[in-house]
Amino acid sequence: MAALFNNLFGGAKPSASPIPAGDSDFADFAGAPDPSPTPSISTAASFTGAGAYPTGISAIPYTKWYNVHERHSLSDFKNEGVILGLLLVIIAIHLYGTSTNRKKAKAWVAAHESTLKNEFALVGFGGRGLPGADEVESEGMTKALAKDEVLLKEKSPQEFSTYATGRQNVAFLDVNLTLIKRYSPLSLIFEYGASLFFDTMPAPTENVEAILEALTVPGQLPGAHELRKDNKSSYDGFVWAIVNKDTMKQLRDERYDVSITSTKDHAKLPNWCTIMSESSEITEFLLTPELIKAVESAGELLNHIIITDQPIDQPQNLDETIPKKRLYLSMRLPSSGDYSSVMPLFQYFLRLTDTLVQGAHFRAEVLRKVRLTRDDAVKRLQKADEEEKAEERQLEREKLKKQKRDLELKGLDAKAQKKYLEKEKEREMKKMQKKQTQRG
Repeated sequence: MAALFNNLFGGAKPSASPIPAGDSDFADFAGAPDPSPTPSISTAASFTGAGAYPTGISAIPYTKWYNVHERHSLSDFKNEGVILGLLLVIIAIHLYGTSTNRKKAKAWVAAHESTLKNEFALVGFGGRGLPGADEVESEGMTKALAKDEVLLKEKSPQEFSTYATGRQNVAFLDVNLTLIKRYSPLSLIFEYGASLFFDTMPAPTENVEAILEALTVPGQLPGAHELRKDNKSSYDGFVWAIVNKDTMKQLRDERYDVSITSTKDHAKLPNWCTIMSESSEITEFLLTPELIKAVESAGELLNHIIITDQPIDQPQNLDETIPKKRLYLSMRLPSSGDYSSVMPLFQYFLRLTDTLVQGAHFRAEVLRKVRLTRDDAVKRLQKADEEEKAEERQLEREKLKKQKRDLELKGLDAKAQKKYLEKEKEREMKKMQKKQTQRG
């Protein structure tokens, strides 16, 4: 039997050395062969699948893990490339648009700088005094950039402004430049498209708007304002304007002050513009040959020039009816960048307060007609104010009456409360019947 067992299982094998009685825990590993040493350092060839390995060691399979150029190609990054390209285009357009707008704004300031400094003592946001030694000695690009920063303020990539003060008969001058959104072509396309379908959305244009406030002195106003302290400058208050007919309807809808005027063409003016005035005598005084020549020189770049003492928005209370004498000038910027055609009108606008102070003192009949509209507005507001106060007083009386009723009910027992409520209901029924009888 032993011989047969040896033949079936490959013969007898040498037995393992006996395990001491005390080491029975390691009996399972008694027959384990000693591990063979393996190489611990891999050669460079092992990573590429090439080279020879020691006898008895299997080769490491070839992999592309360490070869990026073999695992990927440029075609795998098409989406990323498109996104990156679009971002670069958007950034380039934005930088081009903003820089172009800055150049146009600086060009406007450069063209009007001498005029502003000749008319005002302080120009820009940093102030300007008499030229000193530092200003005379400082030259070059650094001085030019610093000058632009003082004269011009960038509110947004499309909005720029400057400021001036220190002139006789003038409190201050605000100038705002609004340029098109060159940095956002999609916005431009939408605005142009919307202007084709909606009258309330005009096509985007590049405009300069100047607001000049007349210097005020303490005083009183006649008419409905006699008893109210106010400020007035040394010329009579009125509303008068020269308006481009293309913007006339929009201007009348948006501004309360020009809405109270009457519109009439004038033979001395081009047919593309019209006059809005409260009196023909005011028109004859203001429509000087110098102004007519300046308007003709500016051409249809002129949007409007307005002299007013009324607010832009319709007054909602008596405080808003206090006159504030201001002058407004709005012009489109010439696409060529040549401001010689609009410069005469801008210069005339800056000196217009001198003309008003010297001669804008009209006859009593003219001022009576001018005050009529203002008095009507004041009376309407006074009536609305009185009605509002009467309503408040009525609400207060009703509130006190309700409080008194609640206190009376609270001091009664249940039976007395029921009787009180029944009488109150009867009184209400009688009032309703009386009202119906009066209506019938």
